[in-house]
This record gives sequence, C-alpha cells and structure tokens, in this order.
Amino acid sequence: MNNIPIYGDPNPQPFSQPEPTPQKPKKKLSREVISTLLIIAAAPLIAFILTIFVFQSYEVEGDSMEPTLQNKDRLIVNKINKTWSNVSGHNYLPERFEIIIFNYTGSNTNGEGDKQLIKRVVGLPGDRIVIKDGAVTIYNDGNPDGFNPKDKDEQLDTAASTTDGNIDETIGKGEVFVMGDNRQNSLDSRVFGPVSTSEIIGNLALRIYPLDEVQRY
Repeated sequence: MNNIPIYGDPNPQPFSQPEPTPQKPKKKLSREVISTLLIIAAAPLIAFILTIFVFQSYEVEGDSMEPTLQNKDRLIVNKINKTWSNVSGHNYLPERFEIIIFNYTGSNTNGEGDKQLIKRVVGLPGDRIVIKDGAVTIYNDGNPDGFNPKDKDEQLDTAASTTDGNIDETIGKGEVFVMGDNRQNSLDSRVFGPVSTSEIIGNLALRIYPLDEVQRY
C-alpha cells in the first residue's frame, strides 16, 4: 500500500480562540449610572440656587423706564451684592443712578397687588429730595446747595424734561428714593415713598434682548 503524503503547515500552530472582550465590572457600571442620575437630578437644584442667589432673567413690562429700557426687553439681574450683604450681615445699599428691581406691595396704594418693579435709584440715605415746579433737586452734605440728578448722570439726559409731583422728603437709613426714567408715566417713590433696601432683589447687569441692543449696565 502506497503512503499518500499529507501536505500541511510545516510548523503547525495550535488553534487559538479570539480574545474575549473585557466586561466592565458590574459595581463600576452601577456607580457610573448613579453618578449620571445624580448630575441630572442636581442640575435643576443648581439652577434654582443660581436664580435665588446669583442672577435671574427678567422681562420688562410697560414703558416706565423708556427710553432706557423698552417694553419686552429681556434683562439679567445681578443678585450677588444683595446675597453677600445678607450673608455678611451688612445692609445692602445700591449706588446712586443704578437701576434696581425690588418688591412692591401695592395693596395700600391704588388697590394694586404685590409685584416687582424696575426703577432708577435717585436718592440715598440722608438725601433731601425736593420735587417742585417740574424739577428734582437733591440736597446732602456734599451738595448743600442742591443738584439736579440729570446734571450728574448722562443716562438721565433723555429722561422726561419735567418731573411731576410736589415732594420734600429726607431719605432715612436703609431706604432709597427711586423713579422711572419716563417720569410722565411711572409708579415710583413719588407715589409710594422711599423703598426699603430689604425689598431690593438686585441691580440690572445686562440687557440680552433685543439682540441688536445688548448692553451692559
């Protein structure tokens, strides 16, 4: 019987199986899922905290701040200074001519309900505010002869040329006197008196809409 040769690999290698794909340990996978869920759950809480203590978006309603701000303008209000004053135990006092947002309780005047208003700070503690014959005059230690706010801030150049009202009031500690730039159509301290600084929410930081009128304050 003839032997039939068998041809093959002269150096045969043992048959090898493909390397198995390593599997993530179940504990590690569980930790990743839990971490993701915690991040998702924390996002609304972080947004809430930022809104309460850092900044908040507002939309202007009405024309009391024209021409500086228009109806439907979208704003970013800075709350950091007010938050810090609360944390440090110091009284928050905005600067003169800053635009602020504050809580207004109108139940005792004009029968209106609670709401938030946006106005410009004109008078500070210790100021004597006199409104007479359509003009505003502020007297204080630094200005014993008085000054018109429009002479001190260029943003007020476009405010109403005359200011209605008959006021002679000295602003107390922890209070500010506010007015709208559109003084012919503004519910402000001429009607409801000085605003307690405890009612201030924050100061205007940025206008973000309309997009062609974005402005920092």
